[in-house]
Amino acid sequence: MPQNYTPEFKKKIVRLRLEEGRTIKSITTEYSISKETIRRWCNELKEECRTSPDTKTEYDNMKEMLKLKRENEELRKENLFLKKAAAFFAKEID
Repeated sequence: MPQNYTPEFKKKIVRLRLEEGRTIKSITTEYSISKETIRRWCNELKEECRTSPDTKTEYDNMKEMLKLKRENEELRKENLFLKKAAAFFAKEID
């Protein structure tokens, strides 16, 4: 039996996927929504972007946020590595 979801709920699920980078599998597990439903909602948003400048801006912001989160995580890892390397070489000097 098909379920009716609110537009706010759909947007939340799409945000989890596009902005936070969550996997479809993790979303289906948490919210009991089929993979195809999530894919369809994401595709609907992409289609809506073609006709609505506001939606296009929102979609671009979601993608940019995901990109920046991933970049930030990579920089944190590099920073942690450099701290460990500096500590290692500081021990070698003593």
